[in-house]
Amino acid sequence: MNKFIVLLIYIIGINSYAQKEVLVKKDSSYIYKDYIIFEGDTVVIELDEVKLLNKLKFETSYDRRYYTWFRKKTLKAYPYAKLAAERLQVLNERLEHIDSKHKKKVYTKRVQKYMEGEFTDQLKKLTRTEGRILIKLIHRQTGVTTFSLIKEIRSGWSAFWYNGTAKLFKLSLKLEYDPANVEEDFLIEDILQRAFIDGKLESQESKLDFDYYEIAQEKEKIIHIMK
Repeated sequence: MNKFIVLLIYIIGINSYAQKEVLVKKDSSYIYKDYIIFEGDTVVIELDEVKLLNKLKFETSYDRRYYTWFRKKTLKAYPYAKLAAERLQVLNERLEHIDSKHKKKVYTKRVQKYMEGEFTDQLKKLTRTEGRILIKLIHRQTGVTTFSLIKEIRSGWSAFWYNGTAKLFKLSLKLEYDPANVEEDFLIEDILQRAFIDGKLESQESKLDFDYYEIAQEKEKIIHIMK
């Protein structure tokens, strides 16, 4: 499991870039983000879409307790997956500007060593359930499984070894995220979407091709969508 933790630290470990906001002038008005500002005293605001989710209902007190327990696990795991996606993108961008294979190796080892000291203790505290959720969410945030990430960054043998280690804890690094067909994954996504709306988590778009609201409508989870 320690080798699996080291891999996650490696993925999580690099600074991200900030994006610049741009003002665009169009005729006598300015377009800024979702705002349309006309020259003069009048300001017209284009409102975001407001999405309302059904109030949660539980058939039994056990279901309520399970949801509360599972929600805590999901909220704990998500920030690591989000950070992994951000750091992986920055890592790839920086490695593209390093020509020497030796320098790439030195750079990644230096980053890994630094991040081991910063994140090891935190990741070791994850439970088996939190580890399973994290593996699924890494697939959600990066578009590839944790196993594939290891294989790409390291080697096929390393991927096999890490997966074998994870199996000792009844985990598979090949786990995929499929909220349309896997009930647990839909539960994770439902928890995330509610947390995004409530401002408890910072939203990050999934790299996978699915629409939570379409899935939820099929499951009769949505009351109404209005603009």
